[in-house]
Formats: sequence, C-alpha cells, structure tokens
Amino acid sequence: MAGTKFAKRVLDIDISGIRKIFESAGSGAINLGLGQPDFDTPANIKQAAIDAINEGFTGYTFGSGIVELREALSCKFKEENRFDAAPNEIIITSGASEALEIAIAALVNPGDEVLIANPGFVSYNALTEIMGGKAVGVPLGDDLNMCPVDIMERISKKTKAMIINSPSNPTGAVQSKENIRAFAEIADDHNITIISDEVYEHFIYEGEHLSPARYSDNVITVNATSKTYAMTGWRIGYVAAKAEYTEQMLKVHQYVQACANSIAQKAAFAAVTGPMDQVIKMREEFRKRRDVLVKGMNALGLKCELPKGAFYVFPSVPDSAEVAGRFISNGVIVVPGTAFGDKGDGYIRVSYAASMFDIQRALGIMERVL
Repeated sequence: MAGTKFAKRVLDIDISGIRKIFESAGSGAINLGLGQPDFDTPANIKQAAIDAINEGFTGYTFGSGIVELREALSCKFKEENRFDAAPNEIIITSGASEALEIAIAALVNPGDEVLIANPGFVSYNALTEIMGGKAVGVPLGDDLNMCPVDIMERISKKTKAMIINSPSNPTGAVQSKENIRAFAEIADDHNITIISDEVYEHFIYEGEHLSPARYSDNVITVNATSKTYAMTGWRIGYVAAKAEYTEQMLKVHQYVQACANSIAQKAAFAAVTGPMDQVIKMREEFRKRRDVLVKGMNALGLKCELPKGAFYVFPSVPDSAEVAGRFISNGVIVVPGTAFGDKGDGYIRVSYAASMFDIQRALGIMERVL
C-alpha cells in the first residue's frame, strides 16, 4: 500500500542515470559523464543579461517568448537550417528538456507508440511513458545511427511519432542527407510526426547538419542555446513547427512554465544575433579532444568509432555496469550505456567536454584500471 499514493506514470520511471551519476560524483573526480561544455558563456551574452537586470527587465514575458528572440530564430532557421518558421511558430522554453516535454505532451495519447533510438537520450523514453505512450526502441546500425529500414519495420497503426537526434547523444553519430530525407518521406507517407532534437547542430566535425523540417511539414524542431553557446544553466530552449503544432504545445507550456526566464531570453537574443567566434573555437577544441580520446580508447583495447558530432564517444566494453563502476570508483566519471536503453549494454558514454589535461589524466587512470 505504501506506493499507491503516487501516480503509476511516475512510479514506472527511474531517476535519470546521467543525473544520478553526476550528482553522486565526488568533488575530486574527473567528470567525463556530463554533457556540458567546460567553457564559460561568452562575454557579450553575459553582458546582455546584466543589462537586462539593470534595465529592470525582470517580469513575465509573452508565453511564447520575447518577440525579438523569436524573430531572430525565425531568421536563423531560414538562413542556417533552410526551412521557414514564422515568429508565431516558435516557442521559447526552459531548455530543450521542456521543449521535448511539450512536444510529446501535445502529440501522445495513452497507448500511442513513439519510435526512439535504442540506445538513445534518456529523456525520450521517460517523457513518452509519463504521457502514457509506449516507447518502441529502434536498434542502431554499425554506424551507431537509426536507419529508415528499421524505422519502417516498427511502424504500426499506433505509431504517432519518431524522435530523430542528430548529432546524437550518446553516440555522437550524424545522420546522412539520404536518411534525413527518407525519415521525412516516411513521416509524410504514414502521417507520423518527427520530433527532431538538434541541440548539437553546431558541433559537427565531418559532414553537415540537416534538419528534417527542410523536407516535411510534419516536424517539430527542438533546439537550445545550451550547448552551442555554453549556456546550460541559463535554461533557454526553443521549439519550432507549423502553427497547428505550436498552438497545442503553447497550451501545455503556459500551464507548466508560463514563460521562460526573461533575463535569460535577452541573453539568448545576444547569443543568436552575435558573433560565432567562440562557438567555432569550442568546436575546434572539441575536435582535438575527440581525436585524442578516440585514439586513447582504441589503444586501451576498447573499440571506439570516430564520432562525427556532439562531444561524446561510445566505446564498446565487455560489461557496461562493471567497467563504468570500476572507472567511477577510481575517480573517472563515465555513464554506462544501459542508462540509454537495454541495447546500450556493452558500451559506455564518455564525454570530451572536459579539458585536454583531464582527458589525458583519465586515460592514464583507465589504463591502470583495465
């Protein structure tokens, strides 16, 4: 009887494996577990927030966000992503996490199915289940990507949506243009909505980023300033889709959040409209770290593909929990692949959003442990 006071939708999910490890890590540990750039937010962005405070811009904003930020994002989508999203088709959210929540809440009825990469980012399964839906895992191919054939094999009359994440967390894989187009065609042919999580779009080292919304109107695009501008704690995300989608998502957003942080929205405007110099520097530094980490992992005997994007490597290991546990107990925080789905067993996720010094120290500890 002890658990009956709580809703089944909450009892049936677990605490995020990523957050559990992050919040229990010792102060002296080398943290290669968290997806957070180890760079400071650029000065022009911080100054915009300071100016907003000094000018008294500290009250509620429109539920969908300040107009100038939505206008700037509308231009960004047109110029960078090559699809049209009017300012009234954009909602500013409290991080990409809330953007995912309101997208899934607006789409999924109890019993509906959502196609999700397995292994894939931890929030997708949990949010689907909270809404009463069923997460249908799609295994990854040798390139650690979902492929259109595997998507087609798992479509049923109950399929409501598919979640595409490119570049991917946890694998760092980047979808090809051919696959993105194929996903868009599948969505149109089967009346399925794509939720496209694009938070790592600016961290691609080989190839290019492509938004499914270029090829289909049945797409909800989720993004944030968090990774691109080293603004994880500012909690600004955004979602763009045709008005029929955003009208429904806005209802949920207004009741769970009212509006995103006003000061952080001003900072986000400065980010989106400002120079990209620091972003480019971050990307080049991540590329160097990636190359060192992949070479080091393979030298340790852990097969590790070269990821084309994000800031994670996903090496194969004999036993996820065992290897991750040994690394963690010796002061190197990594995430077992099982945190991202049952098909993640046999892998660990290692983030290179850490200094080169820490990465090289961590490789030394891993070598001793193995």
